[in-house]
Amino acid sequence: MYSSQEYIQNATHRGRVLIVDDDPLNLKMLHHILRDDYDVFIANNGKQALNFCKKEEMPDLILLDVVMPGVNGLDVCKCLKSNESTEDIPVIFITSQNTIEQENMCWVVGCTDFIPKPVNHLTLKHRVRTHLMMKRQAELLKKYAWRDGLTGVCNRRYFDEHFKKEWRRCMRSVAPLSLIMFDIDYFKSYNDTYGHLKGDTCLCRVAETIARRPQRAGDLTARYGGEEFAVILPETSLQGAVFLAKAIGEEVQALNISHSSSAASKKITLSAGVATVIPDKSTQPAHLIQDADAQLYRAKRNGRAQVCSTLNESNFVYVNSIPFTNHL
Repeated sequence: MYSSQEYIQNATHRGRVLIVDDDPLNLKMLHHILRDDYDVFIANNGKQALNFCKKEEMPDLILLDVVMPGVNGLDVCKCLKSNESTEDIPVIFITSQNTIEQENMCWVVGCTDFIPKPVNHLTLKHRVRTHLMMKRQAELLKKYAWRDGLTGVCNRRYFDEHFKKEWRRCMRSVAPLSLIMFDIDYFKSYNDTYGHLKGDTCLCRVAETIARRPQRAGDLTARYGGEEFAVILPETSLQGAVFLAKAIGEEVQALNISHSSSAASKKITLSAGVATVIPDKSTQPAHLIQDADAQLYRAKRNGRAQVCSTLNESNFVYVNSIPFTNHL
């Protein structure tokens, strides 16, 4: 189910449309048709269009001329569809090309639709509205397919996809990638003592607390399985990740959720394992997960309600174990 807030946000979102054409009259005409319904941006050539799509706020849809000097429309579309950050932007060709071969090339490079010149104003409005609506629906469906049904945070499937994406990005930028693995201490005993309904409520409150802290682009909180949660922290040092893990652990304790059957405390606590690596071709993403998981189990062996961490750098291994304050 979509929340009412998400419906409102999608209903009030005007949509960002980028028009790409080397003819000033065409740009003016298309801008005039769409400006009352959308936030409209223009580019005079293919290079400008590609540069615009590198911005943080990318267009929701692109109207693209086929024949342009320099980088033509077909090359622009091909480039957009080969980039994972822009591949889902609908591209509608505005074209005077009318042969079967030319039409087929538009489909081959990945366009969503095409509108022949001269443009029918009503056709343009309907095509743009339809493809924007379909894009938003697809985004919502994807969002809910990747969300854990109980806690509302991302699920394991989305974690796997996002983790690989951030691994590649950190490899390209030679930046550290940190991973925190959390486990709710003695959660089976909690369910046995208080029942599964209260167990579900506990999971939701803990998930909300964990997800509240990571706020930067690329940060991700996911339910990894059962009572285990993972936090991906791109471009974050070991020290920064340990600090965050400790802060989250203390915030969970501050919830004061009673847990009379816990051997670590009389309230809900977390154990955490942290690992950091600068990805390169000699390492695999699975190694970072294994390292963080190993540190989590070390925290549990050491008495729980604490953070254990490791950082592999050259031939040195730095290990740290930090109990949460006032956890007894």
